[in-house]
Amino acid sequence: MKLTEKISAHTSSPFYTFEFFPPRTDQGFENLVPRIGRLASLKPLAISVTWGAGGSTKDRSLDLAGLTQSNFGIDVILHLTCTNMVQGMVDEALQAAKERGIQNILALRGDPPRGKEEWIPIDPKFQHGIDLVSYIRSKPEFSSQFCVGIAAYPEGHPDKFTDEEAELDYLQQKIDAGADFIVTQIFYNVERFFIWIKKVRERGIKVPIIPGIMPIQTYNSFLRLVKLCGINVPQSVRLALEDIKLDDQLVKDYGVQLAVDMIRKITTECDVPGVHLCTLNLEKSVQRVLEQLQWTGVSHPFQNKLISEEAVTEPSSEERIVSPSAATDAATIGLTNIPPSDVEAGSGELNKADSWDEFPNGRFGDFKSPAYGDQGPWGNSGVVKPERLSEWGNPQSLDDLTTLFLNHLHSKVNTTPFSPGPLSAESQLILPHLEKLTKRSWWTVGSQPAVDGKDSSDKVFGWGPKTGYVFQKGFVEFFCTEDDLNQIAEKVEQRGEGWVHWFAANSKGDCRGNVPEDGRNAVTWGVFSGQEIIQTTIIEEENFLAWAEEAFSIWKNWASFYRPGSPERMLLDSVHETRWLVSLIHHDFKDTDALWTFLLED
Repeated sequence: MKLTEKISAHTSSPFYTFEFFPPRTDQGFENLVPRIGRLASLKPLAISVTWGAGGSTKDRSLDLAGLTQSNFGIDVILHLTCTNMVQGMVDEALQAAKERGIQNILALRGDPPRGKEEWIPIDPKFQHGIDLVSYIRSKPEFSSQFCVGIAAYPEGHPDKFTDEEAELDYLQQKIDAGADFIVTQIFYNVERFFIWIKKVRERGIKVPIIPGIMPIQTYNSFLRLVKLCGINVPQSVRLALEDIKLDDQLVKDYGVQLAVDMIRKITTECDVPGVHLCTLNLEKSVQRVLEQLQWTGVSHPFQNKLISEEAVTEPSSEERIVSPSAATDAATIGLTNIPPSDVEAGSGELNKADSWDEFPNGRFGDFKSPAYGDQGPWGNSGVVKPERLSEWGNPQSLDDLTTLFLNHLHSKVNTTPFSPGPLSAESQLILPHLEKLTKRSWWTVGSQPAVDGKDSSDKVFGWGPKTGYVFQKGFVEFFCTEDDLNQIAEKVEQRGEGWVHWFAANSKGDCRGNVPEDGRNAVTWGVFSGQEIIQTTIIEEENFLAWAEEAFSIWKNWASFYRPGSPERMLLDSVHETRWLVSLIHHDFKDTDALWTFLLED
């Protein structure tokens, strides 16, 4: 059924929709389907499925959308991006959606065209969201089939190419082209949203506007999101999070309560029929939000423990390259009784299939988790931003690249294409080792020192509840040549004595390593009172290969901003074709120098 028809027929309480992204691993995908099934019992009006830039998740998106609609009887809103999508790909996607009975499309521009120097996008017909809306409406076989939604940005487009009035003009043009509803970018400043929606309505735009709401899951993921989307965060929210940022459970609790307060204010004081909840493929926070709103038929008292006397106020590492940034017991307050599934992998981990992975774990979480490989809002992660190019210079030689990575280690530049922020506080502690590796042209992109039982409230290494201890194995990840990789492999075999495990992959998908088949390397874990041991960072072949695919796409994406035939383009393309990504772990976490002694000594 078309979304606008469902909205018109929905006359009781405000509705809600859920958003999911296709997991990057097969087991993550398999485990997401029953998770959607549990959340389907909350009776959302629709479920949306994101679409990777340029169709990068095309098959998984279509499969997930089709399964959701056929298995659970819930109408799907399929996201579709147009940037770098040729006409044939757009037709193919629309036809596949039609065959699956999908009637709702969210037409997005997607990631910006890759460079504007001396070439044009793959198909100039598809550069912006309006192009996709117009195209659907121009095709008789699709126009009547689909209800078409569009994106809007109450705080301005994250690329900041236009001012507010120009953005409103463009929004009007998309409506005039045939869009039926609007879903907004997520936001946390409700007052600014009120000002924006008033301006939209004053222009005579009458289609349903559905505000995007994302409960805060962890402090670090919140910071990344704010940076990625250019979100304005009220000072009160920043101050509240500053006081609790080292306690992952308190941050999650605060995120739930903040979302509840926002939704109550929006739905009672504003002309919106419902809200769009971004789940990040997790389930507990959105359940708790709906319970507190009493929209589910089940309600429980909510113990507000957002800021306690014990709240840590010292600053912590804001961005860990390999993040062990969150994991506590998923048995939180007042959860809806949704029957657990016995078919999911992980159903025996942390006792419940609906909560075993409840805290996002960054790039190297558990690859079985539906939340593994979070793609960010509307699928736009791992994309080089053009505004960063001046910071990275114009690399034309391997030495130039080595200088860039060294400059990042020494805080002369804040980012690289592989690290969205400055070097973390914990990696600062192993800076001399990282510097030695980088000077060998082994460009490091991930690392952590060994830790043997640090207090969980430690301002650098701590995570989770305060009553516990955290542990880490030494880990490093870098790009190197095949000759260097062969020497490393030989060294591990001759001198590793079973303490060292490694993976390596290239852009062609070749994978090497010495990890046993189905081996799982837990490299970060915590022990807390009254809970099982919790593993937050796990490195194994499937999640390493998923990351390697993204990592090599970053080299290709970076190269695309330079003219074909330019020294920069040829250099970056050569690196993409010839280098290997290496992940190396030393299991002796009691010896803080074990990894570096092994790797750096001749």
